[in-house]
Amino acid sequence: MFGKGIGEDTEEEVHIDLSPMIDCIFILLIFFIVTTVFVDETGVTVNKPDSGGAASNLESNSILIAVTAEDKIMYANESIGVQGVIGKIKPALIEEPDMPVIIQGDREASHGVVQEVHAQAILAGAQKERISVSMK
Repeated sequence: MFGKGIGEDTEEEVHIDLSPMIDCIFILLIFFIVTTVFVDETGVTVNKPDSGGAASNLESNSILIAVTAEDKIMYANESIGVQGVIGKIKPALIEEPDMPVIIQGDREASHGVVQEVHAQAILAGAQKERISVSMK
């Protein structure tokens, strides 16, 4: 007969099979490792004014260029100058032409310098609708 009767005294060891749970944990771990996004920062702190609660929607795959209060152009934690903008971002734009270029200008930065960086980004091949200039 199937099952255990009331008067039977057979002791069975109960085992919990943990292998499906471990497999699930490893699959989740691999998923989170693969989907992790790394963002390259500009390397300088830009003094941003209060934006009134507007959230900036930076894409994770983007080229970030900062213009400091001293009108230095920074890319990947190094000062590149206006002439270095094309040389730094053109290889990334050749690799991925739809990559957005984000120019972060300090509140004290000269508007002309930010516009020169904008013009250099267009000359490097950035699409006009993919450039975001934020004077923050």
